[in-house]
Amino acid sequence: EKNGEIEQPVDYGYIWGDALEIWKKVDPDFRIINLETSITNHPEPWPAKGVNYHMHPENVKVLTAAGIDFCSLANNHTMDWREEGLHETTQSLNNAGIAHAGAGKTLEEARNPQILKKDYALVIILSYGSKTSGIPGSWAATHDRAGVNMLPDFSDETIEMIGNQVKSVKQEDDIVVFSIHWGGNWGYDIPVRQQEFAHQLIDKAGVDIIHGHSSHHAKGIEIYKNRLIIYGAGDFINDYEGISGHDQYRDDLTLMYFPTLDPETGKLLSLKLAPLQIKKMRLNHVSEKDRQWLFSMLNREGQELGTRVTINEDGFFSLQKAKSSIQN
Repeated sequence: EKNGEIEQPVDYGYIWGDALEIWKKVDPDFRIINLETSITNHPEPWPAKGVNYHMHPENVKVLTAAGIDFCSLANNHTMDWREEGLHETTQSLNNAGIAHAGAGKTLEEARNPQILKKDYALVIILSYGSKTSGIPGSWAATHDRAGVNMLPDFSDETIEMIGNQVKSVKQEDDIVVFSIHWGGNWGYDIPVRQQEFAHQLIDKAGVDIIHGHSSHHAKGIEIYKNRLIIYGAGDFINDYEGISGHDQYRDDLTLMYFPTLDPETGKLLSLKLAPLQIKKMRLNHVSEKDRQWLFSMLNREGQELGTRVTINEDGFFSLQKAKSSIQN
């Protein structure tokens, strides 16, 4: 209603819109997302939850149309349609050949990392969810119950547990991505304990990239000891178009993150960000005015984190350490 009718029918690639053109241009090794929905026809939602998302299993073709390689499932919508919905979700992804982690029939399955390989690159992905993002405590997977791979807390013991998990699978030259659903939906604040935990994941647990999500809008980005920390990637695409109430955050403006890492050390060599806008349930190139809005926001929120962005000739952003924050 806000932006006009969508001509129907549309193909499975419709929602990705101009992102498909960007993917073709950049040609990333891997396409990693947080899938914040169930893929199921199960008729019974999780009781008294309020918001329960699902997509038809046939529509998993939306993900294959975009060439998605991995879906994180450790979030507060994976079990919106009970254990049966979770089982159908993982089965649908398996049938489509899409790797996933963060939820499963048991804690062992939910905690099991995924390994993505392509030519010289080998990426290990661990997926965790935090109660701070609104995941019900009863969703935590156990040794004999299906559920989400819940992060116990932000303690030193948890860091040690994750570090041991990384050591058990990481080999020389492997890249480790820690995908975590944490924090609230709105607001730019990054709690001190969250930042400290992110730093410890790098210092003590051997993590190379932190892929944080839950906020419906992008947040400030940090480079810590040459490692990338995305505290809140923001929604890439959602169905909030036309819904008011948090307009100041511009959740219709979204980013694609393209980090380049040194495969031998895991150090961040560069990060390019492609700005897009959700309109008519589709990702579109942004106007110059909206590009400037994102540019200002990223620099404002990156100031305390010691980062800034510049605008490239192609309209992408490049992330850099602020001059006053350069470290060896």
